[in-house]
Amino acid sequence: MSGRARLALCAAAATLMASCALLPLVAEPTWLLQLVPLVAVQTGVGAAARRVPLGRTLTVAAQALVTVLLLTLVFARQHAVVGLVPGPDTFRYLAELLQQGADDVSRYAIPAPVTDGIKLMLIGGVLVIGLLVDTLAVTFRSAAPAGLPLLALYSVAAGLSDGGADWLWFLLAAAGYLMLLLAEGRDRLAQWGRVFGGAPRAPGAPETGAVAPVRTGRRIGAVALGVALMVPLALPAMHGGLLDPAGTGVGSGSGGGGTISAVNPLVSLRDNLNTNDDRQVLTLRTDTNDISGLYLRIVSLDEFDGTTWTPAQRHIVPVPGKLPAPAGLGQDIKRGEVRTTVRAADWYAQNWLPMPYPPSRVQVDGRWRYEPVGMTVVGDRGQTTRGQTYQVTSLDVAPTARQLAAAPQPPAALQSEYTKVPSSLPKVVARTAEEITAGARNHYEEAVKLQDWFAVTGGFQYDTSVKVGRGAGAIANFLEKKEGFCVHFSFAMAAMARTLGIPARVAVGFAPGTPQADGTIAVNQKDAHAWPELYFEGVGWTRFEPTPTRGTTPPYTQSDTPGSSLPEEALPSRGASSAPSASASPSESCAGELRRLQGCGSPSAAAVPHRDGGGTDWWGWLLIGLGALVVLAVPLSPLLWRRRVRARRLGGHARTPQGAAAHTLAAWEELTDSAWDHGIAPDESLTPRRAADRIVRLGQLDPAAGGAVHRLADAVEQVLYAPRPRPAAGAAQDVRRAVEGLRARVGAGTRLRALFLPRSSVRVLWAVSARWSALRTRAAAARPALRRPSGQRG
Repeated sequence: MSGRARLALCAAAATLMASCALLPLVAEPTWLLQLVPLVAVQTGVGAAARRVPLGRTLTVAAQALVTVLLLTLVFARQHAVVGLVPGPDTFRYLAELLQQGADDVSRYAIPAPVTDGIKLMLIGGVLVIGLLVDTLAVTFRSAAPAGLPLLALYSVAAGLSDGGADWLWFLLAAAGYLMLLLAEGRDRLAQWGRVFGGAPRAPGAPETGAVAPVRTGRRIGAVALGVALMVPLALPAMHGGLLDPAGTGVGSGSGGGGTISAVNPLVSLRDNLNTNDDRQVLTLRTDTNDISGLYLRIVSLDEFDGTTWTPAQRHIVPVPGKLPAPAGLGQDIKRGEVRTTVRAADWYAQNWLPMPYPPSRVQVDGRWRYEPVGMTVVGDRGQTTRGQTYQVTSLDVAPTARQLAAAPQPPAALQSEYTKVPSSLPKVVARTAEEITAGARNHYEEAVKLQDWFAVTGGFQYDTSVKVGRGAGAIANFLEKKEGFCVHFSFAMAAMARTLGIPARVAVGFAPGTPQADGTIAVNQKDAHAWPELYFEGVGWTRFEPTPTRGTTPPYTQSDTPGSSLPEEALPSRGASSAPSASASPSESCAGELRRLQGCGSPSAAAVPHRDGGGTDWWGWLLIGLGALVVLAVPLSPLLWRRRVRARRLGGHARTPQGAAAHTLAAWEELTDSAWDHGIAPDESLTPRRAADRIVRLGQLDPAAGGAVHRLADAVEQVLYAPRPRPAAGAAQDVRRAVEGLRARVGAGTRLRALFLPRSSVRVLWAVSARWSALRTRAAAARPALRRPSGQRG
């Protein structure tokens, strides 16, 4: 097999290996099996075009044409001439299919179903990447820049995926790129023939020649992959690295442990509310007659950075047979049991299980895990809700206004965790909260005043077309414009509650659905909702509804007295009771296994200890900065090495004849390497004068630059052959003048290649190979001496 054919196969393999990172994004891997023969055909056409041979431009055009024909054959043959030749209808149909794919991407959660639109985006995108990789690495013989499209492909997949095996896809993509680089290096070394091949190796002699650099490259690549995988383990700011056994994906870890680092579920909430196709998401059957409080909760957002709310990193455990009582719920609070059967649509793929809150028992098939703090159930290793039917037994908690008003102070740990407000939050948020709640005697009255201000008296309008604000001033802008949807209302009320010292978080899920004639309840996309949850000791996390025209107002917040927004006039003040509640501590009902895993913590605690992402020490930032410098230095290392070598060769020298001779030879080496960087490979068999003629002829140098090359060649011949060489001045200036002439005669691409990826940098690989061979030779020579008996002399 020729070197060019081997390079083409490696380019195709690298593309397919990098595309494996897209597998976690969709539910089925069938698209990858369909992609393999298409990439093979694309690669084969390129190989045939280069063998003819066609010009580079024609080769790329032939591959692009075949790629279009392949996409037409697979996706739009019914709209093509003879099922293969694309026409206007074909491109119109493919454009519509791409638009459908973009809509599906925004509609479905990961892993998404492989619809025709998503399949076209996957296969078409990888074929475009494959064409770029083949063009750069094989047609233009530049494998290093081919890593950019491969990196783009992996980055898109890694940015969207939330799986726990990202290190595996990184390893595959990196191995493919390394294989491509080694194939190019082997091809380049092979072109030098016996110059690097060396004489036949005697039995037992160490390996030399072209094999050594290739094997050295493999060792360097293996070490680089190992460093990329293992270094994050040693940096605390990087949270464990790629081989972290606990992982940060959904349901990672073994046994009863593991963590969940949830992605923000608000990404698709607004799209669901604005969709024109209000499809049914869930079908419910329940034994309660009052569904007004049947909110289906997916996940809670409890970390607030001043801009948005996100889920925290939490411990997860196997789903218990009976879930522990919710944190903070006392025995004296009225409650009932509600049994609900939920069936998810076949197209609805959600990592979290939508459930009424608080659940006490969950019966579901598949790989699911339990997060004790938020009392949520999350899929493990790609498990989703698609087509699932499950049963949930939940508590219908019915506190009274008096019980909420009499709630004592929560535990200190919970109070500290859930009342954090970043310094970047505009002061107007806290000031507005104080103005609205003026006169309130306890946290409960403050919460009701906030809810009523947003939902009734504040003049707010519900509008899903309003864009979600960004930056520290997003909540302040919402309070000023008074237009938004549930995300704005829940975010703002929770933030304002925290400024008042009320523990608060945001819940995301579905508002109560619509009863159907057959006794079921339909929950549609437009029922997607977000609402604040505030914590009251003795009751636990309590739902409030600040969004106007959405959901239902909780009965414990509705007014019983005409002309007042408060349920009761005579309620205990905020400081009336600070004694512990007489109700049973929630830790008493917490399972022993959950307590060991910090799923319960202190009495009524709702926060599992986890690392605060905002508390990185100075040394952590120093390590991050050093890591960033290393990342930047790796692609720039050929340029930096080349500049250093050039400065050393053309720098000052001793004023002795020996120093002048060494300076002349170093300048000649620099000229030879500079010509190599600009496309003129060195020929060691030529004399300096013949080599100068060759550089001037191939470089098409002007008389000034050509004269500089010949002067330097004459000086080299003086050093090499004259009995008493005459020292020549101006060697460094001649080299610079010749390099300027070379740069003036080549294109921009060649100049960039000479700057960032100089061909002469392969000398580093040769030097490493030579030292390794010398080390092996010394080690082989030392073995016989070590094997001799102590009494035997050599």
